[in-house]
Amino acid sequence: MLTPESLARIDREIAKYPVGQQQSAVMAALAIAQEAHGWLLPELIEEVAVYLGMPPVAALEVATFYNMYDLKPVGRYKLTVCTNLPCMLSGGVDALEYLQKKLGIGLDETTPDGRITLKQGECMGACGDAPVVLVNNRRMCASMTPAEIDRLLAELD
Repeated sequence: MLTPESLARIDREIAKYPVGQQQSAVMAALAIAQEAHGWLLPELIEEVAVYLGMPPVAALEVATFYNMYDLKPVGRYKLTVCTNLPCMLSGGVDALEYLQKKLGIGLDETTPDGRITLKQGECMGACGDAPVVLVNNRRMCASMTPAEIDRLLAELD
């Protein structure tokens, strides 16, 4: 399932660690696999683990601990809203509720067209810019008022 391109990228991550410590690249390897396939199928997690020379359950533990990994299909855009205490007190819950109403979906659901999946996340380290929304685990959007959310959604079309 891992393509030659994905394996080459994983090899570059492995090279960042001392010889024999290739399992240290597990987070990057899982991210690369997910990027290539859209989500982490159990077989893909196992393939990453075997490639890194670690027990499959150890890779699964990483994949299930961090919310950046998807263990089931998600939409083209995954929006993760921080609802940790500082964000919650600064409008994170309001932003989440606005998105749910606007998109017509609940948490961990995907719009009927498969475009957007809505997730709830823990601290993203941007408390001073709350509320924050992370797009596809890569782009952080800050100070997400309803107007900013509308702008973001229009941009994602």
